[in-house]
Amino acid sequence: MKSISDVLETFDPLEDKYISREFQSFGVYLSEKLEDKHRKSLYIKMSRDLPRVVLAQALRFVVDSKARSKGALFMWKLKEMGVFEKYGFASGGRKKKTPIIKSAQ
Repeated sequence: MKSISDVLETFDPLEDKYISREFQSFGVYLSEKLEDKHRKSLYIKMSRDLPRVVLAQALRFVVDSKARSKGALFMWKLKEMGVFEKYGFASGGRKKKTPIIKSAQ
Protein backbone atom coordinates (compact mmCIF):
# COMPACT_ATOMS: atom_id res chain seq x y z
CA MET A 1 0.00 0.00 0.00
CA LYS A 2 1.33 3.43 -0.96
CA SER A 3 1.66 6.30 1.43
CA ILE A 4 0.40 9.76 0.56
CA SER A 5 3.92 10.97 -0.23
CA ASP A 6 4.41 8.08 -2.67
CA VAL A 7 1.15 8.94 -4.43
CA LEU A 8 2.13 12.59 -4.72
CA GLU A 9 5.59 11.73 -6.08
CA THR A 10 4.13 9.58 -8.86
CA PHE A 11 1.20 11.94 -9.55
CA ASP A 12 1.18 13.22 -13.13
CA PRO A 13 -1.27 16.14 -13.41
CA LEU A 14 -1.77 15.60 -17.14
CA GLU A 15 -2.57 11.90 -16.89
CA ASP A 16 -4.08 11.62 -13.39
CA LYS A 17 -5.91 14.92 -13.24
CA TYR A 18 -9.04 13.46 -11.67
CA ILE A 19 -7.28 11.65 -8.83
CA SER A 20 -6.66 14.09 -6.02
CA ARG A 21 -7.14 12.02 -2.87
CA GLU A 22 -5.42 8.94 -1.54
CA PHE A 23 -8.61 6.85 -1.37
CA GLN A 24 -9.17 7.53 -5.08
CA SER A 25 -5.71 6.21 -5.82
CA PHE A 26 -6.41 3.08 -3.79
CA GLY A 27 -9.72 2.56 -5.61
CA VAL A 28 -7.95 2.71 -8.97
CA TYR A 29 -5.32 0.32 -7.60
CA LEU A 30 -8.10 -2.11 -6.61
CA SER A 31 -9.67 -1.95 -10.06
CA GLU A 32 -6.32 -2.66 -11.71
CA LYS A 33 -5.49 -5.59 -9.42
CA LEU A 34 -8.95 -7.07 -9.87
CA GLU A 35 -8.79 -6.51 -13.64
CA ASP A 36 -12.14 -4.71 -13.49
CA LYS A 37 -11.65 -1.21 -14.91
CA HIS A 38 -15.34 -0.77 -15.72
CA ARG A 39 -16.26 -0.63 -12.02
CA LYS A 40 -13.51 1.78 -11.00
CA SER A 41 -15.99 4.19 -9.39
CA LEU A 42 -17.39 1.39 -7.20
CA TYR A 43 -13.92 0.56 -5.88
CA ILE A 44 -13.21 4.24 -5.22
CA LYS A 45 -16.45 4.49 -3.23
CA MET A 46 -15.60 1.33 -1.31
CA SER A 47 -12.11 2.60 -0.50
CA ARG A 48 -13.66 5.81 0.83
CA ASP A 49 -16.37 4.18 2.95
CA LEU A 50 -14.89 0.87 4.12
CA PRO A 51 -11.81 0.24 6.31
CA ARG A 52 -8.63 -0.25 4.32
CA VAL A 53 -7.65 -3.31 6.36
CA VAL A 54 -10.80 -5.17 5.33
CA LEU A 55 -10.34 -4.30 1.66
CA ALA A 56 -6.69 -5.34 1.73
CA GLN A 57 -7.58 -8.66 3.37
CA ALA A 58 -10.17 -9.45 0.67
CA LEU A 59 -7.73 -8.36 -2.03
CA ARG A 60 -5.03 -10.71 -0.73
CA PHE A 61 -7.55 -13.55 -0.94
CA VAL A 62 -8.44 -12.75 -4.54
CA VAL A 63 -5.07 -11.85 -6.08
CA ASP A 64 -3.65 -15.35 -5.75
CA SER A 65 -6.71 -17.04 -7.21
CA LYS A 66 -7.15 -18.11 -10.80
CA ALA A 67 -10.75 -16.92 -10.98
CA ARG A 68 -12.15 -15.67 -14.27
CA SER A 69 -13.93 -12.79 -12.54
CA LYS A 70 -11.74 -11.48 -9.75
CA GLY A 71 -14.15 -8.60 -9.11
CA ALA A 72 -17.00 -10.99 -8.39
CA LEU A 73 -14.79 -13.08 -6.10
CA PHE A 74 -13.72 -9.91 -4.27
CA MET A 75 -17.34 -8.90 -3.67
CA TRP A 76 -18.20 -12.44 -2.54
CA LYS A 77 -15.33 -12.39 -0.03
CA LEU A 78 -16.47 -9.05 1.37
CA LYS A 79 -20.00 -10.42 1.70
CA GLU A 80 -18.70 -13.56 3.41
CA MET A 81 -16.74 -11.40 5.86
CA GLY A 82 -19.96 -9.52 6.69
CA VAL A 83 -18.56 -6.14 5.71
CA PHE A 84 -21.68 -4.82 4.01
CA GLU A 85 -23.94 -5.47 7.00
CA LYS A 86 -21.41 -4.27 9.56
CA TYR A 87 -20.65 -0.94 7.90
CA GLY A 88 -24.02 -0.35 6.21
CA PHE A 89 -22.52 -0.19 2.72
CA ALA A 90 -25.05 -0.25 -0.10
CA SER A 91 -23.89 -0.04 -3.70
CA GLY A 92 -26.86 2.16 -4.61
CA GLY A 93 -25.42 5.07 -2.66
CA ARG A 94 -27.89 4.91 0.20
CA LYS A 95 -27.80 3.07 3.47
CA LYS A 96 -30.48 0.50 4.00
CA LYS A 97 -33.57 1.89 5.63
CA THR A 98 -34.87 0.25 8.75
CA PRO A 99 -38.60 -0.34 8.59
CA ILE A 100 -40.79 1.71 10.88
CA ILE A 101 -43.06 -0.56 12.86
CA LYS A 102 -46.17 1.05 14.22
CA SER A 103 -47.57 -0.49 17.32
CA ALA A 104 -51.15 -1.69 17.15
CA GLN A 105 -53.45 0.21 19.46
